Amino acid sequence: MDAPAPAAPTVRRAAMIFIFITVLIDILAFGLIIPVLPHLIEDFVGGDTATAAGWVGIFGTTFAAIQFISSPIQGALSDRFGRRPVILLSCLGLGVDFIFMAVADSLPWLFVGRVISGFTAASFSIANAYIADVVAPENRAKSYGMLGAAFGLGFIIGPVVGGLLGDIDLRAPFWAASVLALANFVYGWFVLPESLPPEKRSPRFDWSHANPIGSLVLIKRYPHVLGLAAVIMLDNLAHYVFPSVFVLYADYRYDWGIKEVGYVLAAVGICTAIVQAGLIGRLVKALGERRALLVGQACGLAGFTLYAFAPSGWMFLAGIPVMAFWGLANPAVQALATRQVDPAEQGRLQGAFMSLASLAGVAAPVMFTGVFAAAIGDYADWHFPGAPFLLSALIVALALWVSHRATRAR
Repeated sequence: MDAPAPAAPTVRRAAMIFIFITVLIDILAFGLIIPVLPHLIEDFVGGDTATAAGWVGIFGTTFAAIQFISSPIQGALSDRFGRRPVILLSCLGLGVDFIFMAVADSLPWLFVGRVISGFTAASFSIANAYIADVVAPENRAKSYGMLGAAFGLGFIIGPVVGGLLGDIDLRAPFWAASVLALANFVYGWFVLPESLPPEKRSPRFDWSHANPIGSLVLIKRYPHVLGLAAVIMLDNLAHYVFPSVFVLYADYRYDWGIKEVGYVLAAVGICTAIVQAGLIGRLVKALGERRALLVGQACGLAGFTLYAFAPSGWMFLAGIPVMAFWGLANPAVQALATRQVDPAEQGRLQGAFMSLASLAGVAAPVMFTGVFAAAIGDYADWHFPGAPFLLSALIVALALWVSHRATRAR
């Protein structure tokens, strides 16, 4: 009767491999368009960098606002019906949307495509819930690190290929991204196992938990999660500086074109993958989840400060390895949070966290692009292109303080 028991770890390992590949392919697809989307917007507005920065901010804010609304719905759906169908629908929707963006012939139609992608980009938050389903609490930080490694690996390959394709044609990366997303759908359809068995699912789909406010009430029910949720929101707020201004900033300050930006993002991906896949498990085991969180935040603060004041490209590059260790923070905070929540509510917890990240993203793109435009504009009283990164450094400093307060022994 006890013979099948040893198979469980094998099943968990197989599930982790599947979800790792699913997230990797999604990140590859998104990575392909990162170097080219701001430049495509810039083309639509006549090549003016400050105006393009404003539109990039509007695009980013809209995407995040839609994610704020849709993420808790997706999380609640995954709690009720399982993780697999939500991930598959996300991959299919993204594949179709990338085709739409590839053929968009005006800024408004490109904007519509970005709106659609906001509704369909669900696989990342559901992947976090997937890990909580199949991994024991004491091993979750390491597993979230592996998921972070998928992000890093995707950013090694995606931006480089996107930069090379974009150097040929600004639309080519969108076509390539659509192929990857649709391939991910096919892959998941045949091999991605369900992680949430029927007996552990929510008995019904509850709209009170599926709306953004209702999902945040879930966090309120777990007092020890509140501070960790604030950390997640602050870290996401700081991180939005990269999609908001990096491509235009790198071109403006260091004269890096599409290919160069792709190579730099690949370097970021390599450093991230080394930390996430090779070091996080060992560091969290050695330091403990709390200390790993604090060390990660301190590295993020140092990295953003270096980025803000780097007068040359090589000095900016020197900050990349330091910033990679900021990656310690998210797996540690996720592991600490998932310990506090019932298994049947992990999807809603991750949906709530994604809502917080999206809420940060509602304000962040306009905030960072506004700061960047003001710092380089014709009427700027002071010229400081690194101002957005300095703002991120201040936000991470606040996150470090909150992390310390929220994880003190009670």
